[in-house]
Amino acid sequence: MEIKIGVRSVHREIVVETELSADEVEQELRNALAADRGVFSVTDVKGRRVVVPVAALGFVEIGEDEQRPVGFGGTL
Repeated sequence: MEIKIGVRSVHREIVVETELSADEVEQELRNALAADRGVFSVTDVKGRRVVVPVAALGFVEIGEDEQRPVGFGGTL
């Protein structure tokens, strides 16, 4: 699943591909928002961890759970 993270005062968004479900990502975000001076962290498919302080979050866009087909196999 693809997650886009907007950070305040940064013109580019952070795009992370993760194996977590949409519900798991949302729960991690809710936990980070509930904590005093919390941080939102997520690990991508290559094992890299992205950590953003909650105070700097602009938005978090959670993508689709299902994979979209690639190519022209099912178009006929």
